[in-house]
Amino acid sequence: MKSILILGAGLVTRPLVQYLLKHDFRVRIASRTLSKAEKLIGDHPNGEAIQWTVDKKDELRKMIGATDLTVSLLPANYHPLVAEMCIELGKNMATTSYISQAMKALDEPAKKAGVVILNESGVDPGIDHMSAMRIIHSVKDKGGKVVSFMSYCGGLPAPDANTNPYGYKFSWSPKGVLLAGKNDGKYRKDGKEIFVPGAKLFSHFWHIDIPDIGQLEAYPNRDCLGYIDLYGLQGISTMFRGTLRYKGWCDTMKAIVDLGYLDTTEKDWTDKTFVDLGWQLLGKKPSGDLRTAFAEKLNIPIDSFILNNFEWLGLFSREPLPLKKGGVIDIMTARMLEKMSYKNGERDMIILFHHFIAEFPGGKKEEITSTLIDYGIPHGDSSMSRTVSLPAAVGARLILEGKFTKPGVWVPVIPELYNPILDELETMGIKCKEESKKL
Repeated sequence: MKSILILGAGLVTRPLVQYLLKHDFRVRIASRTLSKAEKLIGDHPNGEAIQWTVDKKDELRKMIGATDLTVSLLPANYHPLVAEMCIELGKNMATTSYISQAMKALDEPAKKAGVVILNESGVDPGIDHMSAMRIIHSVKDKGGKVVSFMSYCGGLPAPDANTNPYGYKFSWSPKGVLLAGKNDGKYRKDGKEIFVPGAKLFSHFWHIDIPDIGQLEAYPNRDCLGYIDLYGLQGISTMFRGTLRYKGWCDTMKAIVDLGYLDTTEKDWTDKTFVDLGWQLLGKKPSGDLRTAFAEKLNIPIDSFILNNFEWLGLFSREPLPLKKGGVIDIMTARMLEKMSYKNGERDMIILFHHFIAEFPGGKKEEITSTLIDYGIPHGDSSMSRTVSLPAAVGARLILEGKFTKPGVWVPVIPELYNPILDELETMGIKCKEESKKL
């Protein structure tokens, strides 16, 4: 019986574990919190929970050496350490995270060691690559070329769970989402490269109609120009990867950024309230009404929905701050987790929408779209956990069963990976709907 080591027992781990146990693999979960790992294993005879922390490197080496493949669900900065050990020990590996430069540098060592390291096998990144490449290769097979590709992805509350003014909810710490709001964006539009500095990210958005959902906001998701080579789209005129949110998110987040609520500098907040924090961010002594002062600073009306959103979050309240020490971003993280978490039984939703323009011989043009809308299961697995972990689970099975054996550091953009993974995801209800029309 082949065995798998899973590092981390966070909120996306459960579908991965269940899939692998169902396919008769021995599964060992190593987690800082033993009880989380034990809960995921239950009483399954082929499962084992281990208490482990990332500083225990000798123990990690032993665990990797004792299993056939390691799935790392640790924070991405730990993946290269795990990958180096896998290469040293001749063991395969899978992650759901973006490939860092440090991981990319391990491609040659992995090839020499005969080790497969599969990355970016979640939803974004992951299903986005796979569903895009299936269409891009199909266009090329017909003698055409893609001249425009705009891809959008968002993890949102399902419409029936969209019950707060931000149009957003969290299953885990919001800090990653807030930090992503500081990332620069870069894309190509009609042959021109456009750079959006992180400070201006939320000013740079537009609306897009998503089938069966309606109008959402879209803004740039990091630098997508590297995907031109990865996807084989050299010479493409338009290339964009964006994040989707419900309407109002970008204007509210722009105000949050402009006021300094995402500052990471650690400070002492003992005996301070939300109102105190607001005045401190303005660099003023308290005088008069904070809402009015914010309206003046942001140059928006006093009755703006942005300020209503601030009030709903409690930013004008005299409540004590939830932390005595930390960055302002940590205070926002704690507050948002308290006020904007999913309630029991509420569903999340993943939307992935691709829009292509393809040109074919004879001057023919075609518009092609691919839409994935997936909902969480009430009182069961979230859509986020299923769409992040199941592609990695299928990828791990392909490697373990010898169906994918090419060594190196991989992203699932080749047919040998994306076809079997997408086909199996369809059997689990995770399906992209493709449509095309002649232009």
